[in-house]
Amino acid sequence: MFYYLLKYVLLGPLLRLLFRPRVEGLEHVPAEGAAIVAGNHLSFADPLLMPAVLKRRITFLAKAEYFRTPGLRGRLTALVLRGAGQISVDRSSRTAGQAALRKGLGVLAKGELLAIYPEGTRSPDGRLYKGKIGVAVMALAAQVPVIPCAMVGAFEIWAPERVLPRLRRVTIRFGEPLDFSRFAGMAQQKTVLRSVTDEITYAIWRLSGQEYVDRYAADVKAAQTMGPQG
Repeated sequence: MFYYLLKYVLLGPLLRLLFRPRVEGLEHVPAEGAAIVAGNHLSFADPLLMPAVLKRRITFLAKAEYFRTPGLRGRLTALVLRGAGQISVDRSSRTAGQAALRKGLGVLAKGELLAIYPEGTRSPDGRLYKGKIGVAVMALAAQVPVIPCAMVGAFEIWAPERVLPRLRRVTIRFGEPLDFSRFAGMAQQKTVLRSVTDEITYAIWRLSGQEYVDRYAADVKAAQTMGPQG
């Protein structure tokens, strides 16, 4: 109930008014049935804007840090995420990651939409980074299509260093569904998972037009945090 209150009354109308999202390819999102929407991750606004333009409910795998941020902003963020039924993803261990996968598969088993950011974290500089194979694991295990999605202009409105967003127009593009049924029964093969993930990332890249970096965004962020070593 709170999800639809946010979408249609509290948050959705405000987001559409402030950012005037231009939506392309919405017809590629199935009207019913399970599917994964895999997108680039440029800003904190991404998981707020996508639900605002979709007709169906969509559940995001949100990193646990979003639920633990201190201060008023953190508490409000956690309230919105929990109320909207978003799934907290603990990335501290392999066991925690497996638990997140099971929760995501549970969403798909109910015939719902699940949103995943293959990069695993927000882009530090607006470029598109190498995808992690979790999206492939879920797509093959649940045997569902993957809808590539690109946020265009989201980094410019809310880059990581900004406290508040700029009020600029954002474009949200959905691509044609990707069918991976040819890999049925091969979900345990690492080369297959890498191939599927790369195909999804390529589809996102074609929609977004971003510069691609063949590194994990988390590794780049870690290197930036450590700084130069002398």
